[in-house]
Amino acid sequence: MQTVQPALIYNFQKDASTSGWRVVDDSVMGGLSQGKLTTNDAGHGVYSGTVSIENNGGFSSLRYRFDQTSVLDFTTIVLRIKGDGKRYQFRVKDKKGQYHSYITYFKTTGEWQDIEIKLADMFPSFRGRKLSIPNFNHNQIEELAFLIGNKKAESFVLMIDQIVMK
Repeated sequence: MQTVQPALIYNFQKDASTSGWRVVDDSVMGGLSQGKLTTNDAGHGVYSGTVSIENNGGFSSLRYRFDQTSVLDFTTIVLRIKGDGKRYQFRVKDKKGQYHSYITYFKTTGEWQDIEIKLADMFPSFRGRKLSIPNFNHNQIEELAFLIGNKKAESFVLMIDQIVMK
């Protein structure tokens, strides 16, 4: 039986372009949260900022759009991250223009972690509500995102090394 090699979705490095990444905060709904993406001296992506619950706010997200990528040979996405002990949401979309995302939650420890996420376990959600359609069962992805929105005001820092499919 042939083993499929892991496939890199994104690898942060000092010289890597972050032009495909975009911060989308609750300001789209009048909120006051502020996130940003930088690259540190070690070449890791650093997604940081503050979540505010003022003005009906409460979230910050970091999205990465890319060319359609087949997931037919893969079942899992592995996030190599170092967080701040907080809970985050990881999201994927099979089509960029689709309204809903497929999501799951993960908790960070403050140390480097390899978070393994089964695509089939990711459930559909739109604006914080679980939808009555099947979990992720598509052949491709075109967007992924990290989101923090724990229903409280807080600062956050999430370092990202790489994102791989296996």
